[in-house]
Amino acid sequence: MHVRVVAYSEEWVSRFQQEVELLRPIFGDNLVEIYHIGSTSVQGLQAKPIIDIMPVVADIARVDECNAALQALGYEGMGEFGIPGRRYFRKGGDDRTHQIHAFQLGSPNVERHLAFRDYMRAHPDVAERYGILKAELAQQFPEDIYGYMDGKDAFIKAVEQEALLWHRARQP
Repeated sequence: MHVRVVAYSEEWVSRFQQEVELLRPIFGDNLVEIYHIGSTSVQGLQAKPIIDIMPVVADIARVDECNAALQALGYEGMGEFGIPGRRYFRKGGDDRTHQIHAFQLGSPNVERHLAFRDYMRAHPDVAERYGILKAELAQQFPEDIYGYMDGKDAFIKAVEQEALLWHRARQP
């Protein structure tokens, strides 16, 4: 997979919203909420131009019933794909456009993703550092998605811990 990091685009919000309109009927009454996560959800953040979508569902096992409908939209089902309790789908092959990370309500992964996103939105200086790191890694590893991801790992883990503390301190 070619690694390409680009400047933030306002188009990413509308691309998310358009995809949500297609996904809501597929998940049906199992859908609790659906969130835009990942770097494309943070205004001003450089990112790979891939829209990350996180449906939160009442029953994760029922997501498996959606595989054929999601495939008809161009998604490839990958199962848990390394994260227990997740259902992961990707669209676009090597020129990926969207990724779905479905979790069951109450999964700690829901809080983790939302805390990281909201922390980045509230701390533009951290988001800027993250964007610079991603752009440098994309130049260093233009054809190596694993090298790119490994290069981000320490930064993400450190910020994620800060983000969870920040998020929990803001809860009523």
